[in-house]
Amino acid sequence: MNPEEYTIMYQVEDHHWWYRGMARITRAVLGRWYRPGSGLRILDAGCGTGGAMASYLRDYGEVTGFDFAGEALSFCRLRGATRLTRASVVEVPFADESFDLVVSFDVLCERAVRSDPDALREFYRVLVPGGRVLLRLPAYNWLRGRHDVAVHIRHRYTCGEIARQLREAGFQVELLSYANMFLFPGALVKRMAERLLSRQKGPSDLAVNVGPLNGVLTAVLSAEAPLVARGLLPFGLTVVAAGRKPQG
Repeated sequence: MNPEEYTIMYQVEDHHWWYRGMARITRAVLGRWYRPGSGLRILDAGCGTGGAMASYLRDYGEVTGFDFAGEALSFCRLRGATRLTRASVVEVPFADESFDLVVSFDVLCERAVRSDPDALREFYRVLVPGGRVLLRLPAYNWLRGRHDVAVHIRHRYTCGEIARQLREAGFQVELLSYANMFLFPGALVKRMAERLLSRQKGPSDLAVNVGPLNGVLTAVLSAEAPLVARGLLPFGLTVVAAGRKPQG
């Protein structure tokens, strides 16, 4: 993504409605299989500026993170993260069967990732038998807009695409759902307006200060958490998927 976007991400990740809502959704999804204090070995593949690995992920175990961008890792260190390395999701620098859980949030979609299948095979390789991968990705390629340009989104996905890719990599698909459904109409209007007005360049949506609406938007997105965890949302701005590596 554009280097300045890492600064924006670091500045807003702890309080922005989207991150706070997605954190609650992620906790609800993880709650299907794990409890806080589970002692998991967790890999945050494409950890960005470290908001997830430095907060709620560590409730479930020891978190190791890597990212391709040196700027992102610098911000992770400011958060106190130490288990870090610089690497690509298509060449994960860890031994086979090293982790119980791999999470990757809005990473496979980036331009720098040359192959989704290669990345998923790497996630499969470093997981123990019975381990899980949890993915979050932007939905619907026809919904591309200014935000995607700013953060270098190569592709937006459907649940069907992700399910197929997980199965081809060897995973058993355990969860498929869209998320951010309640706010979908407003986002659709925004993206269509950007196209009509030819406003496809500029900062990402994270740079937009929604002021007092931040709490309202957090509550709306957070309300989806139990529905996403049960795979019940039929459309939305985000795809959430989980796959399990067979026991043998």
